[in-house]
Amino acid sequence: MTFRRPSHIAAAALLPTFVLCAACGEAPAPPPDPLTQEALDAVSEDAGAPKDQIARQIDELFTMEGLGETRAVLVLANGKIAAERYGDGYSSETKFISWSMAKTVTAVLVGMLVADGLLSVDEPAPVPMWQRSGDPRADITLRHLLQMRAGLRHTEAGDPPYDSSEVRMLFLDGRDDMAKWAKEQPLEAEPGERFEYSSNTTVILADIAARALTESDDPVARRDAVTDYLQERLFGPLGMTSMVPEFDASGTLIGGSLMHATARDWGKFGEFMRAKGRAPGGEQLVPSRWIEAMVDPSPTAQQYGFQTWLNRPLGQKGAEFGHPLFPERAPANLFALIGHMGQYVLVSPDQGVTMVRLGHSTSAERPEMLQQAADVIALYPVEGE
Repeated sequence: MTFRRPSHIAAAALLPTFVLCAACGEAPAPPPDPLTQEALDAVSEDAGAPKDQIARQIDELFTMEGLGETRAVLVLANGKIAAERYGDGYSSETKFISWSMAKTVTAVLVGMLVADGLLSVDEPAPVPMWQRSGDPRADITLRHLLQMRAGLRHTEAGDPPYDSSEVRMLFLDGRDDMAKWAKEQPLEAEPGERFEYSSNTTVILADIAARALTESDDPVARRDAVTDYLQERLFGPLGMTSMVPEFDASGTLIGGSLMHATARDWGKFGEFMRAKGRAPGGEQLVPSRWIEAMVDPSPTAQQYGFQTWLNRPLGQKGAEFGHPLFPERAPANLFALIGHMGQYVLVSPDQGVTMVRLGHSTSAERPEMLQQAADVIALYPVEGE
């Protein structure tokens, strides 16, 4: 990933140098455009960093060419709203689609069931069809699934698109019983051997969660069991009143890609993760050691934990996939929920910051947009420095 050109802030800092060089024939850098009232109003008085700088960096997320369409930005500093802004047609009441940000929510659901003694991380995954005599998938554990190294033939992206395992599961032959379709796929690697990002894998986790909560195969019973559990144990205590999870026709949570919530509620979830599983009232909703496991690098991909993206340097393992974050610009313990087309919840514990960016950016636009988001986070000091 290449570094961005200097921002307006950096350009302003260099202005005296350019003035001194004017005699050499170099024109001074032009001053940045004045901030609009909309940009200034988006930042709170107690923002935790210089208000005009935050306002400018967030404004550029909405106005700079080549970043795609930013629909919502929310910055929380030490649990308080530091900045909040929406694009035309969107507001604090808009429910935004998660896409793959849902995966991290599913991992928390699994962690609660592990804490309840209903699931075990390192035992063979409780998938009956894999337990038949001679089936090599019997060696797949819950940990393998959580770290995207189950070895199943799940190809996230395809060319043409209908060759994608995700597309086939969500919209074609697997759509009525997504987990069944995902579980039926054969191995293409030894369990635990390699990282392969897969929405199909997360749907298997969601199915396992449903089966831990109810023995019924009735779709309504399965849906209600998961919905009630999430509401009682997670969404309710966090005050995530807008959250709407989607289910397929078999009653399986589409836990890899389809949950809807406001930007503020996505921010609440990020803060819950930053607090290592605690609700605002202090209640420990999932053991802190589970959140620690979620942000611990997988042995086959330093940039991934349990259904969560990490800001760790890649090293040799996982380098072929590229980095989804910015390890050269933020603490190594920053982690993120990341969704298709540029949905992000970025959490930096060392800076006390959670940032939500929601919108629509192509694959070509996302790297530059993400660097602009990094500009916002960089305004906050690392605690203790």
